[in-house]
Amino acid sequence: LPILFPQQSGLYEYKVFGGLADCPPKLCVDVYMDLDFRKQWDQYVKELYEKTYDGEKVIYWEVKYPFPLSNRDYVYIRECQEVDVDGRKIWVVLAQSVAVPQCPEKPGIIRVKSYKQSLAIESDGKTGSKVYMYYFDNPGGMIPSWLVNWAAKSGVPAFLKDMQKACRNYSKST
Repeated sequence: LPILFPQQSGLYEYKVFGGLADCPPKLCVDVYMDLDFRKQWDQYVKELYEKTYDGEKVIYWEVKYPFPLSNRDYVYIRECQEVDVDGRKIWVVLAQSVAVPQCPEKPGIIRVKSYKQSLAIESDGKTGSKVYMYYFDNPGGMIPSWLVNWAAKSGVPAFLKDMQKACRNYSKST
């Protein structure tokens, strides 16, 4: 495999292992894939939608960043597959940034051009899910170390808690 993101970039790649108690895997996947519902529970979503360009479904996502930083936006493709691994049902979601001329950069918002995410969700053997996520992006600009530290220590665990709460509320809203 080619090295997509050389180590000397100084950027972090995140690997997350977690559990979502009382959230079955199929429900987690449904919640994660539902962009309209995500706008309701993810406080960092400024804009989020899916459009088809040249026959390919593309997602546009603008993320709120704390003042005085500029918001970031992403243009990416995403796919979800259910796979069987020795009788274990695992849902795999892959996402990667793409360049789409019909979706130009907006003034005042920094376009994240290098984004890659892999997510795997399976049953924890009880009523919940085990989640594995690999995540990389190059947010561009100068990101202060306090924000990087917050994302690693607080942001990711908070996201899992928010997602768990969203799973509980999903059946009521659909």
